[in-house]
Amino acid sequence: MIGDRLPLALEAVELGGDGPIAVLHPAEAADLSALPRDRVLVVSPMATVCAAFAARGYQVAPEMPVSQRFAATVLCLTRARAEAQALMASAMQRTDGLIVVDGQKTDGADSMLKALRKRVEVGGPIAKAHGKIYWTQGGSDFSDWQAGPALHPGGFWTAPGVFSADGVDPASALLAEALPEAMVGTVADLGAGWGYLSAHVLTRNVAAVHLVEAHDMALQCARHNVTDNRAQFHWADATAWTPPDPVDAVVMNPPFHTTRNAEPALGRAFIANAARILRPHGALWMVANRHLPYEDALATHFAKVVDLEGDARFKLVRAERPKRIRR
Repeated sequence: MIGDRLPLALEAVELGGDGPIAVLHPAEAADLSALPRDRVLVVSPMATVCAAFAARGYQVAPEMPVSQRFAATVLCLTRARAEAQALMASAMQRTDGLIVVDGQKTDGADSMLKALRKRVEVGGPIAKAHGKIYWTQGGSDFSDWQAGPALHPGGFWTAPGVFSADGVDPASALLAEALPEAMVGTVADLGAGWGYLSAHVLTRNVAAVHLVEAHDMALQCARHNVTDNRAQFHWADATAWTPPDPVDAVVMNPPFHTTRNAEPALGRAFIANAARILRPHGALWMVANRHLPYEDALATHFAKVVDLEGDARFKLVRAERPKRIRR
């Protein structure tokens, strides 16, 4: 992890300067103690990551500020290659000194190193803890790597690093088909992504739809895709978000991992919050992969759970009458 490799890199090379240091897309638990905290700006599209680092005393932002220059940048590689390249383009444009690149081998550390060596001089690498760290000088033209929200050939806006960036997620499509035409009142879309489910809900006679999404870039895309004035956008942790008033319905295709491993606890937290924010006679409409063990969580938080069958890959559920769990 970066906490194992960054101190070794800083022994081999000096960041230089006394200006701000950008740290791009670190993991929530990343150890950045090798850097002077008062100079660090943690940049992450994830509301949960920003909240965690802010609680530890760091300055945070969802994007690299366009008008700000940085003495150095630490780029933590992401699994999406196009997203990692876009981050490098931003770092090159706004960094006066060194850019330090860190990543696990499974996150493309080797392929990024190979790509950089074709364009610029690269120092290192230092290999440790199943990953690599290396560095180069900022200021080169990487504009061909820039990417952001763009109109997909399918007619919707997505961006590198956003869930289901290359097409409509089949689980969400299945849930959209199952939603009743008679939906009314206020609806929350927990983990709204780029807005596919919300767009379908807004074809009904509903009063409002809250799009709750922790990924800032996904929410930017959703603002392009969902232009109905009944839509309200919230950059927030969907497992903890609270609406102004209880809602009549929740729709969701909850994420089930933050790493490569399945984490059913994340989906269970979505279910718990759905029950918490619903009106007493409200309903949850949810789709999930067949293998995910959500039945106990649904039974714990709802008095009635209806299996809508789904298909071979996905289960569809309507859960009614949320229980008020004493904490």
